[in-house]
Order: sequence, then C-alpha cells, then structure tokens
Amino acid sequence: MRALTEQDVRTSFINCSKGEAKRLTVPRDLDERPWDDLDFLGWRDPGAPDRSYLVTERDDRLVGVTLRFQAAQRGFLHRSMCSLCLTTHPGGGVTLMAARKAGAAGREGNSVGQYMCTDLACSLYVRGRKVPDSGARLEESLTLEEQIARTRGNLSAFLDRLYD
Repeated sequence: MRALTEQDVRTSFINCSKGEAKRLTVPRDLDERPWDDLDFLGWRDPGAPDRSYLVTERDDRLVGVTLRFQAAQRGFLHRSMCSLCLTTHPGGGVTLMAARKAGAAGREGNSVGQYMCTDLACSLYVRGRKVPDSGARLEESLTLEEQIARTRGNLSAFLDRLYD
C-alpha cells in the first residue's frame, strides 16, 4: 500500500458524512507506518473505544470505512479467528465489527458485520511482522503470497457487501 496523508485518509470514507470524516481521529504516526507491509491502514479511535477505521486501495482509489465494535458473548477459553487474515487470538483478540453501508442503505441504518482482529493488524500478522498473543499463527500450506491474496480477497468481499 502507498503511504497516506491525513488528507488522503479523511477524503476516502464511503460510509460517513464529510463532517464525520473531518472530525475523526487520524493516526499521528502515518509517516512511520510500514506501508510496504500493509494491505490496509487500520486503527482504533483512542477517544471512542467502540470505533475503528480502515482505509485501503481499491480499483486505483482509496476506500475508507468507519467500524463499530459490537458486543459479543464469548466463553472463557474461547479462541477467535479473524475472518480477514484467519489469525486466531485468545480471548478478546477478535471483535465483531459493523460498518454502516454506503449510500441510501446506510442512511436507513443498514450495516454489515465481520469478525476482525481487534487491533486491525491483519497485514502484519500474515507477514509475521506481529505475533498474536497466543504466540504464533496456525501453520498453513499456502505460500505467503497466497495468504496475502486471500486476506485481500476477504477484505474486498467485505467491502463489496457495503455497496449492496
């Protein structure tokens, strides 16, 4: 992914108003991010713990999505798997996140949910740049390039559902 500026991020959102995009908290360390290792930029809002944001390149343009954490009941020993990168996490490492749909459907309150790594570091987990709290990812027979392609495909399928 190419390096992004604050302006890039703010103008990319498809499921919130321009005013909301203007007010959201953008990471201050954009120039320090490992852009070559990211399939998307994801971050949690420090001022609103139930909110996260995701920005990615799609069809030669940036697409940003606001996400909300959804409460999910989990057992004490439950391990969760992210539906984007297929990384397993113990306890609260995966969260059901909901994104308001784009356009009229979103204004009517329709949303799409997806289980994702709570810290939105999927790209780093896949590449081995970050290790989940469980200590390791599951061993796979896919090559790294195939795992990256699968993660991107899963993200693309999620974004497609925002336009239905």
